[in-house]
Amino acid sequence: QVQLVESGGGLVQAGDSLRLSCAASGGTFSSYSMGWFRQAPGKEREFVAAILWNGAMIHYKDSVKGRFTISRDNAEHTVYLQMNSLKPEDTAVYSCAASKIYSLVEDRYDYWGQGTQVTVSS
Repeated sequence: QVQLVESGGGLVQAGDSLRLSCAASGGTFSSYSMGWFRQAPGKEREFVAAILWNGAMIHYKDSVKGRFTISRDNAEHTVYLQMNSLKPEDTAVYSCAASKIYSLVEDRYDYWGQGTQVTVSS
């Protein structure tokens, strides 16, 4: 039983930066792999980034490599997504998720936050 709450979304201009946070409660945070996913209106949810419980494995969607950075602070039960050089195509609802195994596939994640809106204007 894990509860996840995202924050940090907002309306920004192209080229700006945002840092999303996902605070976890319940369960044992340090035992979970964590992922970030996003979904734009009319589109399917897609993988953005994932990080192993100890940070030893990290993967990104190709289109965000070099711009986004996923990190975690197990002592604070929080995972972050630093987003730099934002583009209009990054506009979406961003959700964090927790899984007992490391995965890039959303079906493997058992717990989800409510999502936070990121809007990037031209």
